[in-house]
Amino acid sequence: MIIASLAFYLFAILAVASAVLVIVAKSPVHSVLWLILTFVNASGLFILLGAEFLGLLLIVVYVGAVMVLFLFVVMTIDLNTLRLKEGLTQYTPFGVAVGLILIAELVVVGAGWVLPGVAEGLSSPTPDGVTNTAALGRIIYTDYAYLFQISGLILLVAMIGSIMLTHRRREGVQRQKAAEQLDRGRTVEIRKVTSRGGI
Repeated sequence: MIIASLAFYLFAILAVASAVLVIVAKSPVHSVLWLILTFVNASGLFILLGAEFLGLLLIVVYVGAVMVLFLFVVMTIDLNTLRLKEGLTQYTPFGVAVGLILIAELVVVGAGWVLPGVAEGLSSPTPDGVTNTAALGRIIYTDYAYLFQISGLILLVAMIGSIMLTHRRREGVQRQKAAEQLDRGRTVEIRKVTSRGGI
């Protein structure tokens, strides 16, 4: 139990510290790297809570794909940080309001206030003798199977739509046309050349 408590405090302190460093870092590349560390620590907290599926999903999806993509985008685009910070003061009231709301939510959660009837439902989130991953699999593929398939279809349509919207043909750019190349027939002719005779 002591090891679990020490691991919790270690992951929590590192997650909060790296989240603060995401905001205060001057370089966007450093911000992305600190964000990756934040996700890793949040994944450790999920695993400590018994939600190993969510913890590993956080590492595989966000750290392995999304954050690496962000890192490559930030490294390949020349970001002018001074130009990005020019209009920062006009958004200060909105940021302060969001910050106060988040602090109020943390105070409410820290005080132990819960909605009536929620605590009973959360007392045993998974059945006894069933792992978190197996419980999620049973719920997704039995009770919500059709909704799960529909959400996958919606994501597929969104992906195809985004590709079609961003794919543009530019004038003056030469592209390979495989159909025209195959229609030309035989383009190589083999000839027998005599020695020192030429073609």
